Amino acid sequence: MFIDTHAHLDFPELRPNLESVLSNARLAKIRNIITIGIDATTNHAALEIATQHEQVYASVGWHPHEADKAGVDLEQHIRNFSSNPKVVALGEAGLDYYRHRSSRENQRSVFARMVNLAVDLDKPLIVHCREAFSDTVAIIHQEGRGKVRGVFHCFSGTLEELKQVLDLDFMISYTGNITYKNSTLLPIVKATPVERLLLETDCPFMTPVPNRGKRNEPAFVPLVAAKIAEIKRLSIEDVARITRFNTHRLFGIGEAPQNTFVYPIRNSIYIALTSRCTNACVFCPRSIQPVVKGHYIGMRASEEPTAEQVITALGDPTRYDEAVFCGFGEPTMRFETLLQVARWLKSQGVTVRLDTNGQGNLINERNIVPEMTGLIDSVSISLNEHRSDLYQALVHSDFGEAAFQAVLDFARECVQFLPETTLSVVTYPGVDVEAARQMALSIGANFRVREYNEVG
Repeated sequence: MFIDTHAHLDFPELRPNLESVLSNARLAKIRNIITIGIDATTNHAALEIATQHEQVYASVGWHPHEADKAGVDLEQHIRNFSSNPKVVALGEAGLDYYRHRSSRENQRSVFARMVNLAVDLDKPLIVHCREAFSDTVAIIHQEGRGKVRGVFHCFSGTLEELKQVLDLDFMISYTGNITYKNSTLLPIVKATPVERLLLETDCPFMTPVPNRGKRNEPAFVPLVAAKIAEIKRLSIEDVARITRFNTHRLFGIGEAPQNTFVYPIRNSIYIALTSRCTNACVFCPRSIQPVVKGHYIGMRASEEPTAEQVITALGDPTRYDEAVFCGFGEPTMRFETLLQVARWLKSQGVTVRLDTNGQGNLINERNIVPEMTGLIDSVSISLNEHRSDLYQALVHSDFGEAAFQAVLDFARECVQFLPETTLSVVTYPGVDVEAARQMALSIGANFRVREYNEVG
């Protein structure tokens, strides 16, 4: 199921055929649509459509093209809509220095007013920004008071501009233009953390390939999702699930993900045995938001699954390329359960991988690697740094300075006993990736670099 977070259902290209447009959306598994207001007339139309159709929500705003027409009653006009439960956001609003349909001075004034309204009404803001990035961000900083949240819709900025938007803690959404043959946005999409992505069509504009030349509509959202999945090396189901959760976080639409300990990503099935860990890594969101790729995997110790519960939840694991012991906790803290499940998986002919912090020997007070022989096909160990003091400053291991050497010793044992061993680092600012690479190679292990703002 998908959500189109930005459509203009009241526009003349769509409203006369609204029932068929919404029927097409349902057939395409579009769960919800946010239809966007851009001035007084379209704000009323957006809410009217949302009120009449259960799957549609509205946003009310004032587009920069209409800034010259905004009056002194703008604030009261927006407030009149804000208490309606179908109104989930303000916008679109922002700056557009490309078309020049309103003066820049009036655009900046109206946008500043809309940012203040978003803060006062505690509503997310849908931002339109075209060739006006510096002024847009400056107004958000100045008027947002560190409290405004929202999304830069139809994002088309640079990598540096993307970083600034992420620093604002805003979401990013892309439209059908990322599917175009000569799109320059693919590296930008790749650099955007999936935890900050939303889907949109901006219909009736920006029709995605292969439907260019046709009227755009919400039913084409899966084409945008498929392109993001291709760029991010995810499945389209992953993108749908992740963006549903992101939409819920920002707009309150839909439901939060249910707790789970067995969860698919791409064509792998992951197993979370615990949320406990001997590390408190500075880049880990475990204690803040234990969600990975749209799956909520946080658990208390009393909620940790038994081997039998895991096996039941796995169903037929042969549907997947591999089964991975992972999660936000350290799997070897429940080593006996891990071995029980691994034995069953191998009896089913499944490839098994272990993602670990490498402290399993310290945790279990013995060398556990020989016990994994024949059960674990590959192990990925979080190295994270090339020196003990730097490692401890990054991961804050319960074992203190002893942890780093234990990780190296564990890795050497894995190289000796297991078919494949990989050491990884997260690209956290300041980490010496090349030094870590050389250390991994000297041990005889593979090496992998993980982006620290991408979880899972």
